[in-house]
Amino acid sequence: MNIKPLAAEFFGTLWLVLGGCGTAVLATGLADEGLSVGIYGVAIAFGLTVVTGAYAFGHVSGGHFNPAVTLGLVAGGRFDAAKAPMYIASQVLGALGGAVIIFSIASGLDNFAASDGFASNGYGDLSPGGFGLGSVMIAEIVLTAIFLIVILGATERRGAGGQAGLAIGLTLALIHLVSIPVSNTSVNPARSLSQALFAGGDYLTQVWVFWLAPIIGAVIGGIIHVTLLSTDNDERFRLANE
Repeated sequence: MNIKPLAAEFFGTLWLVLGGCGTAVLATGLADEGLSVGIYGVAIAFGLTVVTGAYAFGHVSGGHFNPAVTLGLVAGGRFDAAKAPMYIASQVLGALGGAVIIFSIASGLDNFAASDGFASNGYGDLSPGGFGLGSVMIAEIVLTAIFLIVILGATERRGAGGQAGLAIGLTLALIHLVSIPVSNTSVNPARSLSQALFAGGDYLTQVWVFWLAPIIGAVIGGIIHVTLLSTDNDERFRLANE
């Protein structure tokens, strides 16, 4: 496989974690009240990382930056399954790289402890709003499915074209506004693992949820799109709309 797409997935996922989780850790979790951007700032930060990453790296690798997205694109018939393992490995390594950078910066504060959360995901006592496992599973599955439907729809031939990156980034920001109180928002297994490895403890014990639920949701979203919504190969739709 050409190394360039893997490098793009590495750096794109690193940027997503650094920009999104970095905002959560450095500009919210560790910031004085007057400096904190709050959940709105975190949501915007995640959206901006996808927008900028899509335009910087999307033409090289497709701009997945997320194992669930890669597998959802496979389910939707838009990505070769044989390439998925290397993409996912690059994404996980990129996420870890982003987490290392955040940890290195945050360690400059005397009161910093990654075990306090480090922007990790969780349910029950580790959910920001105290939501249980069932609520977290539903949120992660449904929101990741919607994320894939937007991605696949925006990038169709009749889709958003050059504005697809903006539509996808805004969707991720909205997803965070909905689910930060529920699960601290994953919809991305690589992002979840990278933070949980540093937080440790129960955050790491619970990380399986944030692999399973987003992947299930992504596959569902891919199947919904390709079976019910896609017009890329629909000649009747083309003729009806000419």
